[in-house]
Amino acid sequence: MAMYFNTNILFLAFFAVTGILFSGNNNNMVVGDDCQGDMQGLVAQCAMYVQKSLPKMNPSQQCCSVIQKADMPCVCQHVTKDVEKIIDMEKVIFVAQYCYTVPSPPPIA
Repeated sequence: MAMYFNTNILFLAFFAVTGILFSGNNNNMVVGDDCQGDMQGLVAQCAMYVQKSLPKMNPSQQCCSVIQKADMPCVCQHVTKDVEKIIDMEKVIFVAQYCYTVPSPPPIA
């Protein structure tokens, strides 16, 4: 349960950064080379799944792949407070759950 909660917190932070980058308002954010590529990939592949103006839809495999490979602690360092003006937090949770649904283990014989 704690791991599930921590994963959702990381994804909330990820989509916060996605919203900030997607909005084009980067005046308050300095991004180092260490996770710049992660954030660009997140914006390119996932921004459309969390925008308020678009319908809720399943994220692409490319989006999930970027999310699963991103350096989330680095991405989380670049979060500001104006997130909910840009993105839909219900969609954030939906995408996080979709991309991190753990398949059931095979039955023990």
